[in-house]
Amino acid sequence: MVLAEYDVHLFDLDGTLVDAEWSYTRGVFDRVGERLGREFTDREAYVLWHGLGGARATTLREIGVDPDRFWPAFHAEEDPIARAEATYLHDDAARTLDRIDALEVPTGLVTHCQSFLAEPVLDGLDLAGRFDTVVCCTDETGWKPDPDPLELAMRNLGIDSGDARGYYVGDGESDVSAAWNAGLDAFHVERVGHDDRGRCVLGDRRVERLDELWR
Repeated sequence: MVLAEYDVHLFDLDGTLVDAEWSYTRGVFDRVGERLGREFTDREAYVLWHGLGGARATTLREIGVDPDRFWPAFHAEEDPIARAEATYLHDDAARTLDRIDALEVPTGLVTHCQSFLAEPVLDGLDLAGRFDTVVCCTDETGWKPDPDPLELAMRNLGIDSGDARGYYVGDGESDVSAAWNAGLDAFHVERVGHDDRGRCVLGDRRVERLDELWR
């Protein structure tokens, strides 16, 4: 099914449309490590940042880090302006959004990125006005792979999930599961490669670049 035949288009943010320069990521984990009294290797920082190990809480426990200590430290060390300046829009994502804009159909963004970080990124990359709704996951909205954040986005768009054909595209396993749980088609974009991820993520469509979805 071609994208033009869908009624609603939903996207993840980090790793799907945008990514941050490694120097920023490395710096954040260096500072978090100082707070926690524990250094993070490059591989640990890379896996956690991209969610390559599946649920990050599980990955943290596997490497001996308490998620309840990690996340407050992590958010305390994230600088919204520095992150926005270090974040870039993938070329294939820009072309895909341009084509979807031309369709004049409802679009939404559903991300685990917290609003205090997401908003400067969207503003800095001129993306703030590209989406009809933006849902930043919280304990109140729910977290992927639960369908609640995606269903909230559709409600914000005035769409009944039972009456519309939609999809959600993301770079992680939780994105695929959230899409299926919400009754949407699941598209997976593999930005890091199967070998680096260590396994293959399934989906209704699997691509390495978003503009492949038009083929």
